[in-house]
Amino acid sequence: MGTVAVLIPCLNEERTIGSVVRGFREAIPEADVYVYDNASTDTTAVEASRAGAIVRSERRRGKGNVVRSMFRDIEADIYVIVDGDDTYRAADAGKLVEAVEGGVDMVVGDRNIVGQYGRQGPRRFHLTGNLLVRTLVRGLFHSEVQDIMSGYRAFSRRFVKNYPVLFGGFQLETDMTIFASHRFLSVREIPVGYRERQEGESLSKLRTYSDGFSVILAIVNLYRYYRPFAFFSFLAALFVSFGLVSGIPVLIEYIETRYILRVPLAILASSLVAIGVNLFVSGILSDTVHRSQREAFETDIRRKV
Repeated sequence: MGTVAVLIPCLNEERTIGSVVRGFREAIPEADVYVYDNASTDTTAVEASRAGAIVRSERRRGKGNVVRSMFRDIEADIYVIVDGDDTYRAADAGKLVEAVEGGVDMVVGDRNIVGQYGRQGPRRFHLTGNLLVRTLVRGLFHSEVQDIMSGYRAFSRRFVKNYPVLFGGFQLETDMTIFASHRFLSVREIPVGYRERQEGESLSKLRTYSDGFSVILAIVNLYRYYRPFAFFSFLAALFVSFGLVSGIPVLIEYIETRYILRVPLAILASSLVAIGVNLFVSGILSDTVHRSQREAFETDIRRKV
């Protein structure tokens, strides 16, 4: 087995972080356990250190900032990332590590969210949001991952050192999934145990509506980036369609009278069609650039193997 690093981003998890660190030290004794304290206002760092973790600090708030620092700073062959709220079962880490050892680039801990809390009232909207995100990602990016939002994952060194962290919040897991799918990196899901936060423990950082909207917006933005021709072609078709519909009365009027009396409508129609054509051309150019970047990535990643 290569070197293993367990990465735990934390914000105000003093009640659970000690248990999480001890659990992973027991589950993977050969691993180094890192806790990155994200400007906590409680004793998270102290409790993590007492439990035997290597504690580091990331003052810039946001999970993306923490993961960016982790991926840049930590050198290992296998990386396991998990939340510090003690909702994921440390005993499952061995299965994730074994899969990466077998050649998988990203292993996702599948919580089976429908079975875990699909009928529980407090999680109803979280479940709906997760299913919506899964449907969009599967439909737009052809990913087979079921639990898109899982925070329990293992990565190969190849994934970690080539993944650009561009998002700061709960969009991160979605971006990781899409990145792996689009770059043809191998992905596997493995069932893991999951439990709800207990009363008296720290509160979930997930804000159902605002963070959910941010994730949906991120998916749209990623679709524009990863599939520019399809994205801009869709917009082009909308503008051209609206332009043609707007121009029909003008065209009928011209055929009947040989005059264009509805000049503003004619200008609107021609402008919409022109915008649509420009969007289509933008899609072609963006797709060409993206294909070149994709070829460069494939060439570069082979050199690093």
